[in-house]
Amino acid sequence: MLVLLRPEAAPEHAMVVALLTSHGLAPRTIARDGRVALLADEAPGLVEALGHLPAVAEVRAGASWVLASRAWQPVATRIALGEGVVIGAGSPPAIIAGPCAIETEDQLLTVARGVAAAGARLLRAGAFKPRTSPYAFQGLGAAALPLLAMAREATGLRIVTEALDEAGVDQVAEVADVIQIGSRNMGNYPLLRRAGRAGRPILLKRGMAATIEELLLAAEYVLAEGNPNVILCERGIRGFDRATRNVLDLAAVPLLQQATHLPVIVDPSHATGRSELVPAMAKAGLAAGADGLLIEVHPDPDRALSDGAQSLSLEVFAHLMSELTTLSTALGR
Repeated sequence: MLVLLRPEAAPEHAMVVALLTSHGLAPRTIARDGRVALLADEAPGLVEALGHLPAVAEVRAGASWVLASRAWQPVATRIALGEGVVIGAGSPPAIIAGPCAIETEDQLLTVARGVAAAGARLLRAGAFKPRTSPYAFQGLGAAALPLLAMAREATGLRIVTEALDEAGVDQVAEVADVIQIGSRNMGNYPLLRRAGRAGRPILLKRGMAATIEELLLAAEYVLAEGNPNVILCERGIRGFDRATRNVLDLAAVPLLQQATHLPVIVDPSHATGRSELVPAMAKAGLAAGADGLLIEVHPDPDRALSDGAQSLSLEVFAHLMSELTTLSTALGR
């Protein structure tokens, strides 16, 4: 539950904490934009008892996710990544682009320079790759992290890359400006908690069979660790028709924006699995109100070691960026 406290009754806040503690709870204090609240589990009779304390403004019990809600934070979150790169809250759409997996230094730098020249502001590239098959290319691992640092130095792009497990979070955080939690790990709650303490914004991808509520609950794990900077990513959910890799749930974009203050971006690459469909669905994502796009780009998609079928060439990406700029202007963004 969320216990909202009256700021003007600050000396009496200790009474609220004492009551929660007396019920065997360990309340966590959170503060934002002048508001102070306590997060705690629920206990029988506690909601009514809290309501009688003068320091308590409101008790929200039974809510499965509270920190991600607009009820807690009505104003949309802005995530600033330096050098004018901002995601969310009415900022221009953030375009995150790059290869699914880092293969070589030349491949990464070629893509980084190409997407930067086309107007992307963030580079997404996988050092560690979770693959369905244990025999598929799993990425270069830790050896790829210095290459990401090199790419940022060469282009000024902010870096987005994935952490696969708790042990790897700190290692990734040393290089990444944004830590990605992939769809397969959306429900890995120990990893979400650990990533929430890493001091980096988190890009959280919707699980391939996850509901909207489950996505928001996953975000809540990060927020509950004191990290307010979470980016939600709609990347398609599993359907019955295999004509596309997944089913892009565009309704999730405005639905999430009504429910949460967190930025919402769309990944048309994983959603479709087909490069020829990516441009249309990227534009549809912006039209739906997405705060950004995550697009896979490779210098030679036919030879890509991972997800080549859904990757755009640098030439196609540059053309798409021109179209997205025109669309963004038309949408007043």
